[in-house]
Amino acid sequence: MDELVSFLLVSANVGSIFEDPENLLKTWLKEFLLVVKRSDPKFLALHCQEVGGKNSKDAMKLIEEFVRALMTSEELHHFGQIRLFLDEDYTNPAKYTALGNLYFVHNSLKDVQIWDFNENKFKSAAGKEVHNGNIENVGTKEKVKFPLILFPESKLSRKGFMRTRWRIGCAVFDLVNIHLFHDACNFTAMEKYPSRYSEIRQTALVYTLQRFNLGSEKIPLFVFGDFNFRLDTKGIVQKLTKKAVPVYVKSAKNEIEKIVYKDKTNEDKVVLTLGKKQFELDEHEATFLGKEKWLQEFDKEPKIFEKDLFEFEISFPPSFVYAAIPLKKTQVGLVI
Repeated sequence: MDELVSFLLVSANVGSIFEDPENLLKTWLKEFLLVVKRSDPKFLALHCQEVGGKNSKDAMKLIEEFVRALMTSEELHHFGQIRLFLDEDYTNPAKYTALGNLYFVHNSLKDVQIWDFNENKFKSAAGKEVHNGNIENVGTKEKVKFPLILFPESKLSRKGFMRTRWRIGCAVFDLVNIHLFHDACNFTAMEKYPSRYSEIRQTALVYTLQRFNLGSEKIPLFVFGDFNFRLDTKGIVQKLTKKAVPVYVKSAKNEIEKIVYKDKTNEDKVVLTLGKKQFELDEHEATFLGKEKWLQEFDKEPKIFEKDLFEFEISFPPSFVYAAIPLKKTQVGLVI
């Protein structure tokens, strides 16, 4: 590229916004387009996970409206080169990932090309192409669902990656949308570090990077998606409850339903309530929001990949939902 080109790379797990289209979906679109307007990029990449939400069959119409809202928006009016890849074929569970890679290129950028993985050559990215439904045979993307052997408990899940390759001028680069495994149970996650879930995420990411490193070509790689990286759950819980006593609440089957950590000096004060999918901390906001520095010692998962991936400095608090294990979702990494 002879001149600097402004890029905006966005990752969003959009599953929840499709559950509430009248409120969350409209609000998300409004806020996203405000970011686009403020950033004024010439190349916009939006990587989505869980497109359509949990009930994919009923969400097809919503996905159409979502795409239409983006393509007809005033903020994207001057982006005439568009490539959208939406994996919507929920009838094929062996391949279905619910990933969406959406790319918008400004009219001022000339001779932008996209790689065809089937034909092994670059093609012009001029015009608008929307690939949805079953996109297995679309050559301008590479999509892989993680093999069953990598899945927790060998149960199919919509996890995998989708990659595209671009050329702008003399610059060639890959953009990868990835969705790694989540923590299904807090009790399991806090048994040890690295947790069982962390080990599975590591295996899947190694599997992905090894595929990209085949051959002699070295192409810059931007990875932005839902890594599902968690903080060291065991370490976090120990730090938060060092002055508390655990009380185990069990079911009729003598299984632990929750752990209630009570203040040692005041039994009426509950410091933390931990369930399988419950994390309720007293003074939650005061503990986490705006205090990301102390949490970074527990942010260990990305460190395993320091030789392959560069992560930009973290300047935001944990980004997971309020009543859940503190989570820092890695957004962007660059292979150099």
